[in-house]
Amino acid sequence: MEGKRSDKVADLIHKEVSEMLVRTVKDPRIGLITITRVKVTDDCRSAKIYFSVPGSAAERERSIKGLGSATGYIRRELARRINLRYTPEIMFEFDPSIEYAIHIGEVLQSLQKEREENPDEP
Repeated sequence: MEGKRSDKVADLIHKEVSEMLVRTVKDPRIGLITITRVKVTDDCRSAKIYFSVPGSAAERERSIKGLGSATGYIRRELARRINLRYTPEIMFEFDPSIEYAIHIGEVLQSLQKEREENPDEP
């Protein structure tokens, strides 16, 4: 069974935007960004690009502003690189899932450490 067209377009956008952020987007505000996923509407007219960035809230805000100013360039490059009738409108959205996973890991580690320090407690 083949996947939906919008899923294939999302995969292409994910690959191309990730490459652009590493190689061609030169905005210093955009730090070490990871594209976590891309969701494309069924009609392929709109794409939400979810990203994660390590660091403080201030660094995240700088990256969001940098991505906002690079959106036009990224969309034009997508139009050039991906052969589609319509290039989707793109929006960047911060994905907190990696930060949340790190937080859960830290909580579990502290519980494990507590359990090791107090083995007699139930």
